[in-house]
Amino acid sequence: MVKKVVILGAAGRDFHNFNVIYRDNPEYKVVAFLQTQIPGIAGRRYPPSLAGRLYPDGIPILSMNYLEEIIKKYHIDEAVLSYSDLTYEELGHVMSRVLGAGASFRILGPKETMIESSRPVIAICGVKTGAGKSSVSKEVARILVGRGYKVGIVRHPMPYGNLEEMAVQEFKTMEDLDKYKATIEEREEYEHYIRMGLPVYAGVDYGRLLALLEQENDIILWDGGNNDWPFYRPDYMILVADAMRPGIEVRSFPGEVNLRLADAVIINKVDQAKPGAVEEIKKNVKVANPKAEISLAVSEVTVDKPELIEGKKVLVIEDSPTVTHGGAPYAAGYVAAKKYGAEPVDPRPYATPFFKKIYEEYKHMGPVLPSTGYTPDQLKELEQTVNNVPADAVILGTPSDITRLIKINKPVVRVEFRIKIIEGPTLEDMINEFLKRAEIKMG
Repeated sequence: MVKKVVILGAAGRDFHNFNVIYRDNPEYKVVAFLQTQIPGIAGRRYPPSLAGRLYPDGIPILSMNYLEEIIKKYHIDEAVLSYSDLTYEELGHVMSRVLGAGASFRILGPKETMIESSRPVIAICGVKTGAGKSSVSKEVARILVGRGYKVGIVRHPMPYGNLEEMAVQEFKTMEDLDKYKATIEEREEYEHYIRMGLPVYAGVDYGRLLALLEQENDIILWDGGNNDWPFYRPDYMILVADAMRPGIEVRSFPGEVNLRLADAVIINKVDQAKPGAVEEIKKNVKVANPKAEISLAVSEVTVDKPELIEGKKVLVIEDSPTVTHGGAPYAAGYVAAKKYGAEPVDPRPYATPFFKKIYEEYKHMGPVLPSTGYTPDQLKELEQTVNNVPADAVILGTPSDITRLIKINKPVVRVEFRIKIIEGPTLEDMINEFLKRAEIKMG
């Protein structure tokens, strides 16, 4: 009997899981993708060109709000969780909704969903969004390029536009970002690599993408999104933990999965940690994964024009996923404001209706503005909110230069942050171990 399935996701792993497990598999019928976390992306269809021969009309993409209704109406057998950045309480709530509606609950594991590569793969993942994995990825890329390797950066998917056009993407210039109509979230993750002269790969079909990666690069670097595990099986995996959020490494899904898979753990932001936090994380790492080597690190935060914010009132704009579903109250922008003696202005009283809803949903957020802008209407409200706030300057904690997308009526200061290992194995040490393991693949 054919099993009826719904896939629960956020326009990322859900599509990947479908492609590697369900596409062209007559044992299952995927009735719908049900999506959450990303505002304004439901109501589309997964197109026939990507869905395969069993789905000539494609597959509807609906909101997770309809979960119970869909399960009951279509007699769904199984709901497959395919998104990340969940606390165990949130995970349990989703599971209970599925079981309460009468369906079975399933999570596809790494063995089923990781694709093997003929090229060496090094992966950098996080315990939760905002831990600082991208700063680690950048340093790893710099070291590998400095040693003469051609490195392809693969980002976790963020296909919020036309799925057919986004099936396989390669970004080499800023113009490529415009060509693919990249959202702010995508730009936040791609721009710094493009400025380094490195290609960034993303898309919807990571099987097809892998063929291009292997053709053009010596080494594949997986820069994971949220706290998901890699789509490609890594030869070496680095996990970034967050000293400002001790315990989250064993209270988040799939953050703890990454902890148990990792070869090395970098505890980041130790200079900002409360007393006892680092020791708590070390203990959790040693219990969950005693073979993993542990390093301590700081994120060195600087700005390009400190004179514009010293002693001034500022609006802090942070990387959106970090301060929304990532659960952090603030990020690098707020840290920079405090470092340079600026006074952050709370943007909430000046927020447009769209951003008021975001603040209502994510009550943990501090006096910062998330860089949310997935659609033209959202970008318009972002611009309006930024310009409404009575501040002397704007601090861009997001890596994306959003001035390319919206007009800001105040001076803009950009934040730069780099990872620095202060105790334990260095990134050079980790790369040496990775290359030792990768020798066979590299011939």
